[in-house]
Amino acid sequence: MSNPALQSIHLYPVKSLAGSGPGEAVVEPWGLAGDRRWLLVDAEGRQLTQRQQPTLALARAEGLPGGALGLTAPGREPLTVAVPGSGETVPVEVWKDEVEAVPAGPEAAEWFRGYLGVECRLVYLDAPETRRPIDPAYSAPGETVSFADGFPLLLTTTSSLNALNSLIAQGDHADEGPLPMNRFRPNVVVDGTAPWAEDDWRRVRIGEVAFEVVKPSARCVVTTTDQRTAERGKEPLRTLARRRRFGDRLVFGQNLIPRGVGTIRIGDPFEILG
Repeated sequence: MSNPALQSIHLYPVKSLAGSGPGEAVVEPWGLAGDRRWLLVDAEGRQLTQRQQPTLALARAEGLPGGALGLTAPGREPLTVAVPGSGETVPVEVWKDEVEAVPAGPEAAEWFRGYLGVECRLVYLDAPETRRPIDPAYSAPGETVSFADGFPLLLTTTSSLNALNSLIAQGDHADEGPLPMNRFRPNVVVDGTAPWAEDDWRRVRIGEVAFEVVKPSARCVVTTTDQRTAERGKEPLRTLARRRRFGDRLVFGQNLIPRGVGTIRIGDPFEILG
């Protein structure tokens, strides 16, 4: 087995939209710089994701200088969205968290309404250092997270995906596999480790930055959504339910909290610290 290393990096400027795969990224205390700082919410201010709207997989958000967004989607003209300047916030709901966020302009709301056909608007997390605390059961006081599901980064490994795909090939929905890694929407993908070894990690280092491995990632219906077509199937949840069930959760990948800041790059060495 080769020396473990960082194989890829993934940024999603808008939660649940397609993102980008840069060669390097800055690690901030609340996640990768530019990752999930924007959120789409419904008319009641609740998060709107691929869980409710699978065609969000076909919309793409690109981070632009100064934190702005470049948006593209089938049937829509490209749109550039500036960081809101008003500073006036509204409450939005991300899972069970109520978070203050700044609404983007009406052009962004109209763009998404035209694409999805539902009432919605785009909001921006203006102060990630204070707005949304991490679950205190897994973090220290003052630690925060972006609009990610619950933790600053999600790590997956190529070996575990290969192992999962081998299990899918043996099941009733083998025709759905092999699945690509984008079904799991990770931030960092590591190569050169043993399958499922991440279950036992507690602290790791990528390049110059150390991370605490705090909690396995529980998977949902988004993983069954083909990120190229927005069509849904049965896998990987059928196989995870048989082989990767931890209590009432179906698990793939690990959530991380940074224990430092710095820049990570594709090819950086990956170390298990404990």
